[in-house]
Amino acid sequence: MKLDLRAQEAFENRHNGLDASQIADMLHTIGAGSVDELIDQTVPAAIRLKKPLNLPAPRSEHQFLADFRKLAQKNKVARSYIGMGYYDTLTPNVILRNILENPAWYTAYTPYQAEIAQGRLEALLNFQTVVSDLTGMELANASLLDEATAAAEAMHVLYAMRPAAKKNAAVFFVSELCHPQTIDVLRTRATPLDIELLIGDHRTVDLTNPGIFGALLQYPATNGEVFNYTDLISAAHELGIHVAVAADLLSLTLLTPPGEMGADVVVGSAQRFGVPMGFGGPHAAFFATRDAFKRQIPGRIIGVSVDAEGKPALRMALQTREQHIRREKATSNICTAQVLLAVMASSYAVYHGPNGLRTIAGRVHGLTRLFAKVLELNGVEILNKTYFDTLTVRVSDVTALRKSARAALVNLRYFDNDCVGVSFDEAKTLNDVVELMDVFGISCADLDILIDSLELDLPQGLLRTSDYMTHPVFNQYDTEHEMLRYLKSLEEKDLSLVHSMIPLGSCTMKLNATAEMIPVTWPEFGRLHPFAPKEQTEGYQQLFKDLSAWLSEITGFADVSLQPNSGAQGEYAGLMVIRAYHESRGEHHRNVALIPSSAHGTNPASAVMAGMKVVIVKCDERGNIDVADLKAKAGQYSSDLSCLMVTYPSTHGVFEESINEICDIIHQHGGQVYMDGANMNAQVGLTSPATIGADVCHLNLHKTFCIPHGGGGPGMGPIGVAAHLVPFLPGHAVVELGSEQAIHAVSAAPYGSASILTISYAYIAMMGAEGLTNATRIAILNANYIKARLDGHYEVLYTGTNNRCAHEMIIDCRPFKLSAGVEVEDIAKRLMDYGFHAPTVSFPVAGTMMIEPTESESKEELDRFCDALLSIRDEIREIEEGQADKANNVLKNAPHTATVALSDSWDRPYSREKAVFPLPYVKARKFWPSVSRIDNAYGDRNLVCSCVPVEAYEEAVHTEATSL
Repeated sequence: MKLDLRAQEAFENRHNGLDASQIADMLHTIGAGSVDELIDQTVPAAIRLKKPLNLPAPRSEHQFLADFRKLAQKNKVARSYIGMGYYDTLTPNVILRNILENPAWYTAYTPYQAEIAQGRLEALLNFQTVVSDLTGMELANASLLDEATAAAEAMHVLYAMRPAAKKNAAVFFVSELCHPQTIDVLRTRATPLDIELLIGDHRTVDLTNPGIFGALLQYPATNGEVFNYTDLISAAHELGIHVAVAADLLSLTLLTPPGEMGADVVVGSAQRFGVPMGFGGPHAAFFATRDAFKRQIPGRIIGVSVDAEGKPALRMALQTREQHIRREKATSNICTAQVLLAVMASSYAVYHGPNGLRTIAGRVHGLTRLFAKVLELNGVEILNKTYFDTLTVRVSDVTALRKSARAALVNLRYFDNDCVGVSFDEAKTLNDVVELMDVFGISCADLDILIDSLELDLPQGLLRTSDYMTHPVFNQYDTEHEMLRYLKSLEEKDLSLVHSMIPLGSCTMKLNATAEMIPVTWPEFGRLHPFAPKEQTEGYQQLFKDLSAWLSEITGFADVSLQPNSGAQGEYAGLMVIRAYHESRGEHHRNVALIPSSAHGTNPASAVMAGMKVVIVKCDERGNIDVADLKAKAGQYSSDLSCLMVTYPSTHGVFEESINEICDIIHQHGGQVYMDGANMNAQVGLTSPATIGADVCHLNLHKTFCIPHGGGGPGMGPIGVAAHLVPFLPGHAVVELGSEQAIHAVSAAPYGSASILTISYAYIAMMGAEGLTNATRIAILNANYIKARLDGHYEVLYTGTNNRCAHEMIIDCRPFKLSAGVEVEDIAKRLMDYGFHAPTVSFPVAGTMMIEPTESESKEELDRFCDALLSIRDEIREIEEGQADKANNVLKNAPHTATVALSDSWDRPYSREKAVFPLPYVKARKFWPSVSRIDNAYGDRNLVCSCVPVEAYEEAVHTEATSL
């Protein structure tokens, strides 16, 4: 054997799930001579790339991590006192290791299949309870993207909830003491809706202005001042004005909650509950409101319902509010959350409990108070007389202070008026106060005496007197052993990629490699404030430069903005860029968005948010865009046409042959083509949005580029644009970014959830051009293999010219309702008994399943999944042939829990073994659903969205059952 000293194990072989012999077997089943032949039959020749991607040579895992460590060390971790909603925090190690670094948590999907997601749902219910309790509100959602976009969502809600007397009001008052990044995002969101922002001093604003419909206040204010807003809110309510408050969650353990001041909505970030700053994210924002606003609340809400056995069970409540159902009538385009980060934040609250949180808040406030005392003793003026963790001080020589702070690697907030902000956090100690004294050039001879004399000293009206977090879950897991066991108990209730493939169409649940995940928790990436000086962030700047260049090469575009922190945010940002482009040409009237009927629900919702009029384009019987209808509508709206929103390959899983013509039609009428990047996993290396004819495309990095789904977030949705749109890419109010023509910010941080960009960077760096292209080829191969294996048992609704699907396919389950009374939901629940998460259900066609296997699955796993579906087809056939009861069968009763299977009374007309071990492989790797099928309707009729004692809920269940 010849020894090759240059050989390195290719990461591609670890990511892509097939070897040569497996590929040969699968091609035989499909009926194709080679993968090249299959790709030629699937992807239209007209849109194929003419040359390979130009990307750096792939690196092995070991080499990449060594190189990346050097890049990370270019970042300098300073002690941050900048504040502005971002704080250093201490992530408990039990949470770091068992949640953030645990693939059982970070590879799970959005909990649409609630029976196999009870652990995540409980953690999210804990999050909602913490938020509701601390804010003093009746209802909270399961998280949003960041504080600034949550504030923008609040503006939308208050606009939608205007009372009759204010139906024409369109002015939103924003306190000038809100964080500047929040005001920047509000400017973006207000413009297309023709909402006027009135930014000013809340102490002098004239609320009798009939145009004002709502207001936003900051608590504590961005300068650290803590105001009592009770009288202001009361005066606003008397005038029919609703009020939102952006609040600091930790401060609410000591301060009177906004809900007790009368606030209608409270928003903010849970970042300082154990989640690293990460140069801007990801973090879990929150949105809490009054019960009267529950139908308008954006994002997801977790509610308590009952299962088929009458036991309490959790599920996502009030889903009829969401964009995937309401489409252009939706009040928000939010289709994701920050589940992993909300789980971390709620676990932080569970671990510390109310007393622990109060102690942490007291220590933060105590350090602030100590430094304030020292400043006063040295004659330094403090501008805010009340404070929780932030001081604004006037200094005589800002230049000298900057120099001193830079030398000590200390970051302060610098205002434009010789004032400096100093914010304390959980990670600061007495030693840090001493260091700050040196930085400021002040001293205190009696520091120990001062420390011993400190007491909580806040105005009486601002001191919290109400209880919070009284539920047992927050008061029994304060030792690490108990917390570890609690987290493990939640983890074991959830199915994730550690158990089996999750074949969700349009969601691309692929491998999230460990080597990609490791750098996320490195302090050089996690402990940087998003507004840290640029000279301290050279590693991040290099990462952004490289990743933008790589994504530009992959998409064929001129430049990329990394700011949007979700796919829906990317859609919105792309549409706002198109809007700005038209306006720059004097074509303000262009506001019509053509959207195919098959589009994701976020598309029409985003278009409405961007101020556009949605016009639906028909699809033909093959699932393709009806070109004749497109031509007619493009002509009809020619003078007003803004854009077409198109997904490619189509949402129906087909590479449409007419895509070039479609793009040409839009361009001929002066419009732009926006491509939804949800299906980029079928494009990379084979074609590109620019080649196809698009002008802008968002990329779901949590799909194609390996950021894990995290149980429903985090995600990232950068946008790539053609050269003529580059000047309009998002800017930022705090950090210099973009051109003079840039739109305002779409996210709170300039580079969105920057710390998880490391994952996509790692994926591209280790795969290289050939590896990425092969991933696309294998994804298409795997989908067509499943299609071939299911042929004759399930009908695939749409295929391309050569009867091939793209990287996903839709199987039609509607005939089973007629033949056996079996709904698509029954098949989804029965798959749980086989150890699988169901494919995407009833999207984009009701009564169907959309299957996407990804490139990361082995042939053995693909076969297990196909065997499960074929076995379920046999179970349906038993009903069709009268061998099984139409109402009482394994599908209607699925899923089967261990409790049900081991019950002393088994009166079902099929065996226990058939119920829980339907195929031999299931015995070896059984995943047990923790609850039986959940009653969704009951949960919406009896909305409970926070923790309640189980006994009390079971009593309520019994009472309703009795009354019925």
